[in-house]
Amino acid sequence: MKKVVTFGEIMMRLSPPEFLRFSQTNSFDVIYGGGESNVAVSLANFGIPTEFVTRLPDNDIGQCALMELRKRNVGTTHIARGGERLGIYFLETGAVSRGSKVVYDRAHSGMSSIKSGMIDWEEVFDGAGWFHWTGITPALSQGAADACLEAIQVANQIGVPVSTDLNYRAKLWNYGKQPGEVMPQLVEGCDVILGNEEDAEKHFDIHPGSVDVTQGDTVDSQAYRSVCEQLMERFPRAQKIITTLRGSISASHNTWSGVLYNGKDFLEAPQYDITHIVDRVGGGDSFMAGLIYGLLTFDGGDQKALDFAVAASCLKHTIYGDANQVTVDEVEKLMSGDGSGRVSR
Repeated sequence: MKKVVTFGEIMMRLSPPEFLRFSQTNSFDVIYGGGESNVAVSLANFGIPTEFVTRLPDNDIGQCALMELRKRNVGTTHIARGGERLGIYFLETGAVSRGSKVVYDRAHSGMSSIKSGMIDWEEVFDGAGWFHWTGITPALSQGAADACLEAIQVANQIGVPVSTDLNYRAKLWNYGKQPGEVMPQLVEGCDVILGNEEDAEKHFDIHPGSVDVTQGDTVDSQAYRSVCEQLMERFPRAQKIITTLRGSISASHNTWSGVLYNGKDFLEAPQYDITHIVDRVGGGDSFMAGLIYGLLTFDGGDQKALDFAVAASCLKHTIYGDANQVTVDEVEKLMSGDGSGRVSR
């Protein structure tokens, strides 16, 4: 099978143990992760060849991130070295009625100082069957946005399908450009788009109309159809528009599903009730990885690909850390209706 290439920033995540607040902790647990690297790790667990492209500082901390990727069987051949530091983010994990908090410390990172021309994209895409990026990357800097556009254009030229997770992050767009000035040109080159109503509004001024898509912990899946149709009209190259559906009962208890619009059918996956969340960070990344896996391996089955993505990301909520660590067999077991969690002996 051809490899999947992802492009973005991997960071060091520092979290207080258990559910301690920042002000309570005397130590932090260290994990490495980021949107696009999380997708690569998930796909590697599913047996898909992957290649993660980024820029890491040429120091011991950058080397630690590199070793983590290699440990997860992710390709690192085309990672550039340079820049001042590895980006960091601090995560305080919420519980019940207290939401989680994220504090970024990623200015002047190796990835934020990347520029077009640093990566030989024709070499990167040799033997590639898919390219994935997220809206986090162009939010880092003009150089990162330029490098991302360069990658998309090369992928388009040689016929490699392109997917994106729009991933609006308000705290990151601070280098003088607004999302609406940058994202449309990038998304024009995408075949598969994942995003919710906030992503569509903040990036493209697209609204779901008069319908309230979320009412408390209830999510109206049909309300997303308008957003999907508007995105496909705005970006005619796109063949599939997908949205995850999260109902937040509390920080520890969510419902989870997803919808897919392919220009003809509006498909909806089963809904899962996740009653004891271990770690919800990376839920969207695990969904995207599951979707890419399904689209690459299930013959013409949009519904099965969507169902696989939702089940895979449901299981991610039981995994500590940014990246999903489940197998295809475990996902298919949940898809078959077996969510018992019985011990496998």
